[in-house]
Amino acid sequence: MSSIKRAVSLLLLCLPLVTQAAMTIEIIGGAASKIPVAISPFAGAGLAYQTITDVVAADLARTGELNLINVADLTPPITDPGDPRFGVAQQRGAEAIVLGQVNVLPNGQIEVKFRLMDAVKKTQLAGYSYTTDVKQLRLVGHKIADVVYEKLIGVPGVFSTHIAYVLKQGKRYELQVVDADGQNGQSVLKSTEPLISPAWSPDGSKLAYVSFEDKKPVVYVQNMLNGSRRILANFKGSNSAPAWSPDGTQLALVLTRDNSGSQLYVMNADGGGLKRLTFGGGIDTEPAWSPDGKSILFTSDRGGSPQVYQMPAAGGSAQRMTFDGSYNVSPSWSPDGKRFAFVQRSEGRFRIAVQDIATGQVQVLTNTNLDESPSFAANGKMIVYATEINGRGVLAAVSSDGRTQVRLSDRAGDMREPSWGR
Repeated sequence: MSSIKRAVSLLLLCLPLVTQAAMTIEIIGGAASKIPVAISPFAGAGLAYQTITDVVAADLARTGELNLINVADLTPPITDPGDPRFGVAQQRGAEAIVLGQVNVLPNGQIEVKFRLMDAVKKTQLAGYSYTTDVKQLRLVGHKIADVVYEKLIGVPGVFSTHIAYVLKQGKRYELQVVDADGQNGQSVLKSTEPLISPAWSPDGSKLAYVSFEDKKPVVYVQNMLNGSRRILANFKGSNSAPAWSPDGTQLALVLTRDNSGSQLYVMNADGGGLKRLTFGGGIDTEPAWSPDGKSILFTSDRGGSPQVYQMPAAGGSAQRMTFDGSYNVSPSWSPDGKRFAFVQRSEGRFRIAVQDIATGQVQVLTNTNLDESPSFAANGKMIVYATEINGRGVLAAVSSDGRTQVRLSDRAGDMREPSWGR
């Protein structure tokens, strides 16, 4: 974990912000073939061991790629591969077993040790020790799940990352940040005016968003390390849809300052160096910077209907990317730059789809009706998005192959415009 990401994680745990009710996770479907893994309850006294066990198990189950073998009845907890109950877990089908120990140190700190074992060979695949306090137990659980997932799947885990979104309750708006499992919700900003378009900086230290608190859309940047914020763009007309460059030095955004409708611009992260990118007569909006920094996807109706286009980040001509249907919007690049997610309207339904950049092949991932705002996880395995169920906005996630769907339900209110950070 980078020093900046670690600092942000600790700040989110320690800030005196309002902690919201946890979301409830419902997994629908899953991968065709799942790796069987057992998580022995972490040994220890008090609630700390149970918290760690629950977090690790929930994180791994949510992926839809691992089959959790039940060993909760094997008490006391397994702490060593020489324990006869280790063999029982292997007989139940486990190919890997997570063992853990939680100890309270004399200074009040909590020591968490874990080992990931090959159930057949009884060899250690990974093992770490963490010293923390009770407020950071969930973070430690997420970090353990990250390690286990990467060792078993071969892709970095994203359980210790954060998701920003907008919550609307009545006439009040909140910019919220939650852990990737929907827990540990923190209110970053509250307003009686709309808040939209949250966008994480690449290192997770800043959050750009649009606020209407001055009775017009203005782009702000919030520093997640110290809580300060500043205005990035407050030009004449509308200022909206901020999107960070992959190196964090620039942002693309949408302005109407030149009396020519919504057009794309780029500017430096410090607010200088404004440059206009598009000069069309239609509406250009929703920019998304490619992972290599060389191009930008955006939505435009220049061809008569909303479609996704691609253009050089330095400026130049744009190329239409979507041709399947008359409505394709809200592009989001995959971290490897090979695909993008977007919202496609088909037969009156708005669903999340992905398109291969090289081949143009499109795959619809969701089966709901009013999906919006897709955002890839840092490892490219999952996509978070907003949808509407029973007349209320909720967050959901779908695997990039469409096999696993995770529905997140929460307290009352509309949840919109998620952005998955690092």
